[in-house]
Amino acid sequence: MAYRTIIFDFDGTLADTLEESRRIYNSLAGDYKLREVSAEELPNLRHFSLLELLDHLDIPKRRVPSLLSRGTALMRGNITKLPLIPGISDILPEMRARAQAFGILTSNATANVDLFLRAHGLREHFDFISSTSKLTGKSKHLKAIQKTFSVRADEMLYVGDEIRDIKASKKAGIAIAAVTWGFNSTESLEAETPTHVVSTPSELLELVPGS
Repeated sequence: MAYRTIIFDFDGTLADTLEESRRIYNSLAGDYKLREVSAEELPNLRHFSLLELLDHLDIPKRRVPSLLSRGTALMRGNITKLPLIPGISDILPEMRARAQAFGILTSNATANVDLFLRAHGLREHFDFISSTSKLTGKSKHLKAIQKTFSVRADEMLYVGDEIRDIKASKKAGIAIAAVTWGFNSTESLEAETPTHVVSTPSELLELVPGS
């Protein structure tokens, strides 16, 4: 079945926000009595699911909403200076032309995503930007997008870089293209058996063939 509605995650999928996220997290760590994360730790952390990551860093679940809210607010000040994932801007216009609906579902703030896309000249390609304030709340939003655009589940594709994106897509009953250039490692993504595993942006374009 051809994918008619394409939905992207933002952090790590379209935008290279990993180092900025680490910097912001470290700036907040003291307020929450959490330890900072070094750049050298990141390769090992890429193998962890969300719950494993929270456990490894001793972050109480009750602290997550506040950390996420404050973190996304701090990111706004530097969002327009952050880089795109290399190669993404080359394939987005053609992918958009081949789809009927094109959007973003993220745990980041919609204002941040809007500013970033406008800074990189890409805002016009996206019909919508949707945000969930919960790190594990994407499946509900994916189902809502399906209803809004009146498409069958097998006509939807979510593109994300984390284990939680795969889990959310499966829960929503839609296909997932797991990209290997984001937060989670290739091995950890493959272990969750996503619909597609994609290692370059050009491979994404192949998933949405032209008419």
